[in-house]
Amino acid sequence: MTGSIYTSSRPAPTTLVKLPPFRHEHVGSFLRPKEVLEARAKNAAGTLDAAGLRAVEDVAIREHVAQLLKAGVKDITDGEFRRQYFHFDFLKQLDGVSIVNSKVSHEEAQKGLPPIKLTVPAKVKHSKNIEVDNFLFLKSLVPADRVADIKITIPSPTMIHFRAGRGDISKEAYPNDDLHAFFEDVVQAYREEISALYEAGCRYIQLDDTNLAYLTDETMRANFQKQRGEDPEAVVKGYADLINASISTAPADMVVGIHLCKGNYQSTYFAKGSSAGYEPIAATLFGQVNVNAFFLEWEDGERSGKDFSALRHLPPTKVVVLGLVSSKYADMESKDAIRARLEEAEKVVPKAQLSLSPQCGFSSTVEGNAITPADQYKKLQLCAEIADEFWGSE
Repeated sequence: MTGSIYTSSRPAPTTLVKLPPFRHEHVGSFLRPKEVLEARAKNAAGTLDAAGLRAVEDVAIREHVAQLLKAGVKDITDGEFRRQYFHFDFLKQLDGVSIVNSKVSHEEAQKGLPPIKLTVPAKVKHSKNIEVDNFLFLKSLVPADRVADIKITIPSPTMIHFRAGRGDISKEAYPNDDLHAFFEDVVQAYREEISALYEAGCRYIQLDDTNLAYLTDETMRANFQKQRGEDPEAVVKGYADLINASISTAPADMVVGIHLCKGNYQSTYFAKGSSAGYEPIAATLFGQVNVNAFFLEWEDGERSGKDFSALRHLPPTKVVVLGLVSSKYADMESKDAIRARLEEAEKVVPKAQLSLSPQCGFSSTVEGNAITPADQYKKLQLCAEIADEFWGSE
């Protein structure tokens, strides 16, 4: 993955977007209500069909959105209630992508082995819209002046390659080792989905990417190179090109964010990062990934680094949403401590380019984190109160 292979790429933003992202944000997923979990179990057992499951999800999402609106939450998502996993439920709907339930231990996952296997047995193709109906349902639940606040979360296009690797990408479908045709097909699939979302009225999307974050972990970088024979630095640059090409059909008035996460499964994580935090990928991430906003974990020095020095690479036309509040644990952070960290970040990046959020979703997988439904809103309320004090009521 050296040098851009794509016919078009989204240009870098030329101006700083004005909300979204909002000064207090969330990453997108929420704990699944009991009714949804029960309906999903019945569906898996064959006693409830897909239409029945969706009807239960509709009721839960309607109640969820009403709660978001009542609580004054700025960005509106469906809580990812229709998903078991933040990534696989989307990816498996692309032609040519298959999910294999071959779970590994947490210790094995920390060494870089995927907890669930993704394979590409055939050509990748976007034969149907995946999130459009979900967006339209959300659109029906909010006032007309809040439609632009709906955020659709989709897994990053890097996910297929990172999870599968050359060994699990069909050599019959993609015989060339440079995988040029494979990457072009992934790009085209994402362009078609994003264009369909835009045509439906969506103006705010978020790509969820664990892979770039994993490549800040020194152990994972070493294992990646040893096991797959690929240079991590070249892969990071190649992924930047892949993302830019995939979002190239997103018009300038569609806000595109990317969330980097080092794992979020039942309050655990997989990658540790390094003492340098995002530094191993910072120049490429901030300088070459042409999104409007970066959602970054920054609440734990073990995963995200001790300081904000990596943000010196952030151009003046991009926003960083600092994930300074934990979504993994119920303990509430100190307002003063969070404000102090915002002030620390402000020494590197102007205040206008900063926002605040929990560090990840509350339920990236159906199992959810070790918190309660009420804890989610306490965390969001904390973010809102700090944001109002730090930036004023925008």
